[in-house]
Amino acid sequence: MIEDHGNSRTTVTALASPLLSAAQLATLREHGEERSAAVGDVLFSVGDRRYPLIAIIEGEAAILDAAGREITRHRASNFLGELNLMSGQTVYLTAVVTEPMRYIAVDREHLRPLLFDDAPLSDLLLSSFIARREALQRQDGVGVEIIGPRSSEPTRRMVEYVQRNRLPYTWIDPANAPEAAALIATLEIDELPIVRLPGGPELRNPSSGEVSRALGIGLELAQREEVDLLVIGGGPAGLGAAVYGASEGLDTLVVEGTALGGQAGTSRRIENYLGFPAGISGSELTSRAVSQARKFNARTATPYRAVALEPGVERHLVRLEENHEVSARAVVLATGADYRRLPVEGLAEYEGTSVFYAAGPPEAQRCGATRVGVIGGGNSAAQAAVWLARGGALVTLLHRRADLRETMSDYLLLELERYGVAVRDRSEVAALHGIDGQLEAVTLRDGTRLAFSFLFLFLGAAPCTEWLDDVIARDEHGFVLTGAHAGADGLLETSVPGIYAAGDVRSGSVKRCATAVGEGAMVVRFVHERLAGVPA
Repeated sequence: MIEDHGNSRTTVTALASPLLSAAQLATLREHGEERSAAVGDVLFSVGDRRYPLIAIIEGEAAILDAAGREITRHRASNFLGELNLMSGQTVYLTAVVTEPMRYIAVDREHLRPLLFDDAPLSDLLLSSFIARREALQRQDGVGVEIIGPRSSEPTRRMVEYVQRNRLPYTWIDPANAPEAAALIATLEIDELPIVRLPGGPELRNPSSGEVSRALGIGLELAQREEVDLLVIGGGPAGLGAAVYGASEGLDTLVVEGTALGGQAGTSRRIENYLGFPAGISGSELTSRAVSQARKFNARTATPYRAVALEPGVERHLVRLEENHEVSARAVVLATGADYRRLPVEGLAEYEGTSVFYAAGPPEAQRCGATRVGVIGGGNSAAQAAVWLARGGALVTLLHRRADLRETMSDYLLLELERYGVAVRDRSEVAALHGIDGQLEAVTLRDGTRLAFSFLFLFLGAAPCTEWLDDVIARDEHGFVLTGAHAGADGLLETSVPGIYAAGDVRSGSVKRCATAVGEGAMVVRFVHERLAGVPA
């Protein structure tokens, strides 16, 4: 039986159900197959690993969650699908025919090249896919189900992983769910969390890699891979290197330890990226970049964390966790940086519950009509503060400098004022107060106590270079030295010939998304010059 939850349907449909034009339907028909379906037929179901783009010619289909509750309906000239059509992820929803249908089915392998050739159709589909994914992140009962207490560090790590990968999820805390508490009571502590996958198995204390592979995210590597170009890090710099490396004929592999897109992928809106006068979200920029890299046959593998680098003469060996290794003729280090954490006692108790490092749709939904603190003086902090304020939160931005103009773009200062964000200068948090992971207030170093239900931290980042040990020359802060500072000839080459650095991980780099993309593109030229003298 199909249940009609009217509010949910209205929200999702309003966000992401545009109509295809007659010309676009004709284009899809050229690349797909026309089919028919009767009432009650299932077009795809939760857990399916493959399904085509479905463009409806006539009829209607309902979209249901795993419990059979209706989320929305699509009718003539609508289309079915979301981001997993592009990423290969498991399907989170079920589609059931509610009126006799004629439709066009376009397989994924035919859809991707079509999107590269037809810009208007690509813009329509990709923007809708991204909006639908954001809507699903606000929908209860969709996606991954995580069962574990807030006191469990592996549980918090798993929640952070699904958040950073923008996966729909539900976190069930046994403290608030008797059935879950009874289940947890039968398990050992090292079996937590329980992770239930859409239409799939129930995993106990899985690694992020196990969950990723089970959901069909990314590439599963062989124990040993040999490539021309290995890019370590899937942020803007890494994806830029992948696009240009692969497009110029290099066998290119990108490995990323957490989520493709890096910190830029979590940004609500990048306003100053060239070519997007209305701005572009980090998730959309990432999705487009990954699709572009795959167009040129670059491979992306997540989550695989690099653990050691062994330089060679003609090839370099990079060891990954779980005993994988990659031999490459050239290596680009684009590992970016990790979020800096607030140096206060008990922070871990609140992380993932009421303290966050990115402001996505699930967090914004929780924060409506609550008091929220955003800590940081950079553009990312301002963007998050504006996003949360627009969603109905009462937002205070705290930073430790005397004047925000030292670190923040002028247009964002105006946005803070426009949306009523309160700003406190010279403010540093000294203590957190709350119960069972729910924040209630913070105390500043001057003794001031401020009531906050949620806290968002944008404190900059530390370079992800500790795994390099002394193999590559780094500065006093851990950033990778390049060019003359590393005794190298090339601008982006490190102290080891054939190994390069691009983006935020590089010492002296300009911490801007566009600059990182530019360095990723530029480094490929140096790689080509190097490989011209190194045997294949």
